[in-house]
Amino acid sequence: MNASALTKDDLALVAAATEAIRERYREDWQEVGAALRTRTGKRYVGVNLDAYLGRMAVCAEAVALGQVITHLGEAGIDTIVAVRHPKPGDANREIRVVSPCGACRELIFDYDREARVIVPGPNGPEVVAIGDLLPNKYSRENNP
Repeated sequence: MNASALTKDDLALVAAATEAIRERYREDWQEVGAALRTRTGKRYVGVNLDAYLGRMAVCAEAVALGQVITHLGEAGIDTIVAVRHPKPGDANREIRVVSPCGACRELIFDYDREARVIVPGPNGPEVVAIGDLLPNKYSRENNP
């Protein structure tokens, strides 16, 4: 996996996701915030939507992407990040970058195969290509 350091714009994206979940955190309901920068430079944020019926939950990355599609159409994903707010009993109270779940990896790849994703790394958050997170991408075709 080819990882790179975060740029000033990447750090601003992490800050936007952090602010979104800090403002909207609700234990067992909204715990993850996401921020997405389009290829046109616009930024959108979202928080996860939990539900009593677990399979109805929607990830924060999907909420942010849904806003992009609603407002701009196919603007492309330059970079996306998700952060998790700690639960009240967690020893570490820091909001941290988290990797997208498998479904979100598929979704991000489907909407932009060139997307950059900010993920946790051994020395702090780093940027990787979405393809690096999905080495054997599902395809309806025989060939990816």
